[in-house]
Amino acid sequence: GKRTAPAALRVAVEMAKEGLISKEEAVMRLKPENLDQLLHPMLDPAAKKSVIAKGLPASPGAASGRVVFDADEAERLGKDGESVLLVRVETSPEDIHGIHAAKGILTTRGGMTSHAAVVARGMGRPCVSGAGAVRVDYAAKALYVGDVVVKAGEMLTIDGGAGEVILGEVPTVPPQLSGDFGTIMGWADEFRRLGVRANAETPADARAAREFGAEGIGLARTEHMFFDSDRIVVMREMILALDEAGRRDACAKLLEMQRSDLIELFEIMDGRPVTVRLLDPPLHEFIPHTEQELASVAAAAKLPLERV
Repeated sequence: GKRTAPAALRVAVEMAKEGLISKEEAVMRLKPENLDQLLHPMLDPAAKKSVIAKGLPASPGAASGRVVFDADEAERLGKDGESVLLVRVETSPEDIHGIHAAKGILTTRGGMTSHAAVVARGMGRPCVSGAGAVRVDYAAKALYVGDVVVKAGEMLTIDGGAGEVILGEVPTVPPQLSGDFGTIMGWADEFRRLGVRANAETPADARAAREFGAEGIGLARTEHMFFDSDRIVVMREMILALDEAGRRDACAKLLEMQRSDLIELFEIMDGRPVTVRLLDPPLHEFIPHTEQELASVAAAAKLPLERV
């Protein structure tokens, strides 16, 4: 059968220690996706599981949680200490607070570059996207896979490395960054020629990058600083401004947010290089879609709803 990431790591390290292969060959035998999986919680290989659907392995790691279909509900339950799994047909920037709160994300549409997949990978959240066999009914607060029905509040598990949707709760094992993993990374440091920098736009991402040994920030995508629910409205004000004065007012608000974030990034990286990409917003990710979102932007921008 297919060798698991921990097994591949163990075999490579032991063969090198026994002199059967070199350290360089041991490192090169490991696929990058294998190492990525080792940085996240994984399903306990000894646990039984009932796979009900498969999608794309959009972001590695495994997570179990109570099913929620609404980002606000995910945030509320997350603050109460609940482990939740956010299930959506597809996500948008309005769901960012729910993605933050959730242990994992499942979508029925979208590919490896969908909003859910990109954001989940950036946050280190497990994600299965494009699980087409899953039908979501927001009104009934339930998902359906053939004869299987999972209602809001019931447990579900996803394996973002395998793209599996699993019924109930399956035990996970935490990542082990020492032992064989520490050994192979130490060997890689002996002969690598490339430096390693991280993609990071938030203080939390920058701190995580430092903990994993990044030598700087290779790309800070400034548009990602404005996905939070309290910031996206201001971004929309800027996009929808009727004149230069209105756009300047919105930009002034964005400037204060961005300035404070960048200062904190520089402080966290403590003299290490940080590359900042100037604002390059994909408009389709920022424009409002629902009536509630339209009304919120209209009120903030002091514009008639019809104009928005």
